[in-house]
Amino acid sequence: MSATIPRQPGFLRPSRPRINWWLTALMAVLSLTVIVPLYFTVVTALKTPDQLGGSGFGLPTDIRWSNFSDAWKLTHFPSALLNSALITVGAVVLTLLTNSLVAYAIARNMHRRFFKGLYYYFVSALFVPFPIIMLPVVKQTALLGLDNQAGLILLYIVYGLAFNIFLYVGFLRSVPKELEEAARTDGAGTWTIFWRIIFPLLMPMNATVGILTCLWAWNDFLLPLVVLSDPGTQTLPLAQYVFQSQFNTNYTVAFASYLMALAPVLLVYVFAQRWVISGVMRGAVK
Repeated sequence: MSATIPRQPGFLRPSRPRINWWLTALMAVLSLTVIVPLYFTVVTALKTPDQLGGSGFGLPTDIRWSNFSDAWKLTHFPSALLNSALITVGAVVLTLLTNSLVAYAIARNMHRRFFKGLYYYFVSALFVPFPIIMLPVVKQTALLGLDNQAGLILLYIVYGLAFNIFLYVGFLRSVPKELEEAARTDGAGTWTIFWRIIFPLLMPMNATVGILTCLWAWNDFLLPLVVLSDPGTQTLPLAQYVFQSQFNTNYTVAFASYLMALAPVLLVYVFAQRWVISGVMRGAVK
């Protein structure tokens, strides 16, 4: 026999979260700006040149997988892929190691005038467009012998410093200093505190910075174009640019090469997006 619990006066049922239909509709419309070009790229890469007539959005009647093998050969995809991978991995790893250290030094010394001025100096670099300093940077890298992959990695580290410090410092200032004081009481030094206490706490933010740096270094076109002097070190965006300038009417193979270049970084983002979202949410909550 089941007993019914009488409803108490003033008892309120938990309300369901209301759906903002206007915002949902706006997000659906904005998502089309990504979905429509991606769909167009996929269907074009699978077509034959004879099927490109009309609107271009129709499904291919005869799928041509050979477009991908042609793109693999004509764009020298393996060497360009290796160059992009080396530059991207080097930029991500060194950015996480160096930028977090600089941000930790600034965040723990913001009460000092020098470090506070240094913080605002780095943040002000966000408002300097790259084309303004592009020619001096190109000349300087050539004079120093850094017009190669190592120099390009160094530029990614330096140019990402401003935004990354802005992220790291905001997160580090919310980390309790009592953790470091307890470690110092136990005899730990500054380096030990950073690598064993602070750096593990920065993992959500490291994921955010790492993904942003990965997307930037992998997809960047301008810096490799003006810095790299050896054609054998060209990245995927440069290889596709050279291919498109030589075969500007071979759209099916060109779009196949775009998909091949998109696939690696898309897989990285799919597997790492939960850490990115976690880093943003934890930084906002703290």
